[in-house]
Amino acid sequence: MSSPSIQSALQQMQSLSAQASGEQLKGQSVSTSVGQGGFADELSSSLQRINEMQQTAAGQRTAFLSGDKDVALNDVMVDMQKASVAFEMGVQVRNRLVTAYKDVMNMQV
Repeated sequence: MSSPSIQSALQQMQSLSAQASGEQLKGQSVSTSVGQGGFADELSSSLQRINEMQQTAAGQRTAFLSGDKDVALNDVMVDMQKASVAFEMGVQVRNRLVTAYKDVMNMQV
């Protein structure tokens, strides 16, 4: 790949990143900075966002199965996949935290 095409691809990725960070997903805001609350508060708010995503997906699924004409199948599937990926990420974070805790507890003083 030539240098101009690499620069063009990089600029395109940066512009897409800027657009994505400025958008909100159906009323949900995504926080990228940790405030005064610290790690525990950020972890708690992340778990709440995952729960909200799962509740939204479940509500859309129920609405679609009930025959609501305003809910499209592709929207339901995308929201269910987002909720699934978010849940899997939460499980992986939990697994890493448990591993880190065990490593710290096994350290010799």
